[in-house]
Amino acid sequence: MEIRHKEALAWIEEMASLCEPDEVVFCDGSLEEKRRLEEECFKTGELIELNQEKLPGCALHRTARNDVARTEHLTFICTRNPHDAGPTNNWMDPQEAYSKVGGMFKGSMRGRTMYVVPFLMGTPGSPFTKIGIELTDSKYVVLNMRIMTRMGDVAARELGTDRTFTKCLHGKGELDIERRFILHFPEDNTIWSYGSGYGGNVLLGKKCLSLRIASYLGLLEGWMAEHMLIVGVETPDGEVHYICGAFPSACGKTNLAMLVPPKSMSGYKVWTVGDDIAWLRIGPDGRLWAVNPESGFFGVAPYTSYKTNPNAMETIKKNTIFTNVLLTPDKTVWWEGMDVDPPAEGIDWKGEPWTPQSGEPGAHPNARFTAPAAQCPSISPHWEDPQGVPISAILFGGRRARLAPLVYEAFNWQHGTFVGATMASETTAAQSGAVGVVRRDPMAMLPFCGYNMARYFRHWLDMGSRIPNPPKIFHVNWFRKDPDGRFLWPGYGENLRALDWIIRRCKNEADAQETPIGLIPTKNSLNLEGLSISDEDLDQLLEVKADPWVEELESMQKFFDQFGYDLPEELVEEQQALKNRLGEWKA
Repeated sequence: MEIRHKEALAWIEEMASLCEPDEVVFCDGSLEEKRRLEEECFKTGELIELNQEKLPGCALHRTARNDVARTEHLTFICTRNPHDAGPTNNWMDPQEAYSKVGGMFKGSMRGRTMYVVPFLMGTPGSPFTKIGIELTDSKYVVLNMRIMTRMGDVAARELGTDRTFTKCLHGKGELDIERRFILHFPEDNTIWSYGSGYGGNVLLGKKCLSLRIASYLGLLEGWMAEHMLIVGVETPDGEVHYICGAFPSACGKTNLAMLVPPKSMSGYKVWTVGDDIAWLRIGPDGRLWAVNPESGFFGVAPYTSYKTNPNAMETIKKNTIFTNVLLTPDKTVWWEGMDVDPPAEGIDWKGEPWTPQSGEPGAHPNARFTAPAAQCPSISPHWEDPQGVPISAILFGGRRARLAPLVYEAFNWQHGTFVGATMASETTAAQSGAVGVVRRDPMAMLPFCGYNMARYFRHWLDMGSRIPNPPKIFHVNWFRKDPDGRFLWPGYGENLRALDWIIRRCKNEADAQETPIGLIPTKNSLNLEGLSISDEDLDQLLEVKADPWVEELESMQKFFDQFGYDLPEELVEEQQALKNRLGEWKA
């Protein structure tokens, strides 16, 4: 592989002189390179080769015990003016960041190899696509980037001699949490990650470039980088409508992206375009078009099963890297919530002997799989279209036991932006000792917005004014409970019934009832054929009560207060309008 970009070559040389690796290797993305790196990892123990009859092309990796998830408190937005990072991000002065962490990088790759990984976020030749070069001393990173991005020669060709690219530097360092930093320099189009080996901190094309840096680039260039799935729903008449959806963690985002229609809804098909990230631009037809910039899935393994997500289970049968799962005696993998009996013994995610009586999980709760998207049985035939797919609807979702109805439609784009800006989810027992605590996560972007979130809200509003044919905006909640704590909605594949109503609303073919929070389905407008659900449960699912929403307004206000005068006036207007509507509501 040959890089002909003078600025890129000068930067690679500068970073190599800083980190002082024994060798610099340019990655070409070939199958031969993959096999060579895997064999090296098998010899050192960085990867464990799995049973090639049962899991062909699959391997297992274990991270350091202190390095098992994204480290938000060590993730910084480094802008010259702290105001540009905003109140919801950690900020560090760029000069301080370069100096402090540059000192850590100094000589950190002695005795190691620096791999040069040119990569594309998006497909070759697409106007959406962004180019990055990641320098790393981790073979695990190279092999994961091979799955998650289009990397090697294809990216070097796209880079050419003069294309703009994101400079991404990663070093494992000592894997010491006291010396761990994930730094984003949006004004310099640069990312530095030091001291971690965990995917979310080190696969720099993912959250770092595709959301934090890309959200800032989208602000400058007039498009949107969003933490959203993209799914196509094909109705029995053969029409396909594409939907984007933003969900906080533990709300079934990947399951929805790979949904399998229930048997009672014959004639429907669901097509997966992406499970995590959407880049959205206004198309020449005046609609919003979305691409998935990734080429793989970096999914949470625990509680992924043939019941919750059969398409994911089929996807990960081959060519997959598993991280921090349990290793079984026959060199396959297991995790909690797999809906398969645990093995009598195994080696846990920490590399220690394990049995079901150990009293500790065999797999880490944030154990992962990295798998090529092309292997997904439900992958859309249009998932790599350079122009993307046209979006009919945008969903915001959360886990709310008592408040939000199953589904409701925003009155317009401005109101929909308010719905997204105030979306929240309640903590579960798996997340926190305090169950039911409401956490605000606007557009599911709170950890991933690369600049001041108040300005991000303004960008949403400005985009809406520029889209001639904007998608409709909806809110969904699969997690409503009755007073006894029983889920009222079956979820999983049955969620297609809500999507069906949403699509028919986009076509002006479904009835709705106006409430203070938005438009909810009339009972007869939902397709419930083949679903056993009582009238009482359905009433509770669609119920909108004034008092809990008045309390919600107070919680929204506390969240908005941190933005001060930067908060767009339109959101203040929407909040007041909701308050007024609730005051008149008699339901």
